Amino acid sequence: MYLHRTVRLQTHLPALTENFATERLTALAQVEGTIDKPVPAVLFLCAYNAGRSQLATALADRYAQGRVHVRCAGSHPANGLDRNVVEALGEWGVDVSRAYPKPLTSDVLGASDVIVTMGCGDACPVLAGKRYLDWDIPDPAGRDLPFVRTVRNDIDARVRALIDELTLTTS
Repeated sequence: MYLHRTVRLQTHLPALTENFATERLTALAQVEGTIDKPVPAVLFLCAYNAGRSQLATALADRYAQGRVHVRCAGSHPANGLDRNVVEALGEWGVDVSRAYPKPLTSDVLGASDVIVTMGCGDACPVLAGKRYLDWDIPDPAGRDLPFVRTVRNDIDARVRALIDELTLTTS
């Protein structure tokens, strides 16, 4: 199983495995038309799913308040979230203690209406009929907290605009 490698606290592995499986099965059912998709779905992608995509996902969840389904993944998921990303989000009261790097899967990709790429390069597949946004944002991995705050603020502005756009057109 993939998650045993990326989950830091192995005691949480069963719950996280259940969460990951539920996400994938929901996405698959939406792709196949078995269940409805009541709100637009956004997928944030970066190479390691430990920094930029986690920042975007946490902030989008905060602002969307259920009006947009938000997911994230990585083309080469890391073993855990970047500690300065966790700290930068914590400064704004955003808790990512349950977040973990996830691999990109075809079901999650297929269930997404908007796919936002942030530095995953050629590893991010392109599906016909999907809206793609490529956000040129530097990787915060291993960078100091002031740099990560700058990345957080950049992502925050972009996420707010995207959520506003998606929720205005679906209201």
